[in-house]
Amino acid sequence: MVWIKICGVTSTTDARHAAECGADAVGINFYRKSVRFVTAAEADNIIRSLPPTTAPVGVYVETDPLTIREIAMEHGLRAVQTYALVPDGFDFAPPAHIPAFRVHDRASIESVLATVETYREFGRTPSAILIDSYVPGAMGGTGHTAPWDLLVGFDPGVPVILAGGLTPDNVADAIRTVRPAGVDVASGVESAPGKKNPGKVRAFIQAAREAAAGLPNPAAVFGLSAGPGHLE
Repeated sequence: MVWIKICGVTSTTDARHAAECGADAVGINFYRKSVRFVTAAEADNIIRSLPPTTAPVGVYVETDPLTIREIAMEHGLRAVQTYALVPDGFDFAPPAHIPAFRVHDRASIESVLATVETYREFGRTPSAILIDSYVPGAMGGTGHTAPWDLLVGFDPGVPVILAGGLTPDNVADAIRTVRPAGVDVASGVESAPGKKNPGKVRAFIQAAREAAAGLPNPAAVFGLSAGPGHLE
């Protein structure tokens, strides 16, 4: 019972394959400095290629909320994942909001808790949060694992999506250790940056589903039940 997102998808072929394998969501990167950045036209093609059971999620870094809202509405995104967004600046409800945090020590974990509380104080509790690994100068997709040991028992009061260095070989251990509501992968299922490896995508999703089977069902990620499913 785990929500699965294949992030950094750059082609309709990769998007459709992820959906066919049972991914709950695909991440579409609007960060221009990323090797996985896609244009507006490419994003539209990817989104149109997806079935209703696979949600398109926009990924943004240091982008102002108005721009995020405009892009999300224009492309029909079902959720947005944001890095480095000020809590009081995100002032709209739909689509679902997933703030992302890069963590590497206890202090950064405490910072996540404080930020989630700030969102809550502003009446903008996130639908979920994503925990990524910290690599200086990089925003996701680095292949480095997050500190699983610091995340055991971690409860920010909203569903947690685990990212950072996940692969078909380690996602099962990650799920059993951290017990996240969801998992997110980019480089761990690629043959080259931005190019997904079909076999790795299928193996990742299968390993995640098998590891989650029988574990206590975590809080659903923004209304999602067991995948693949719909955003409510």
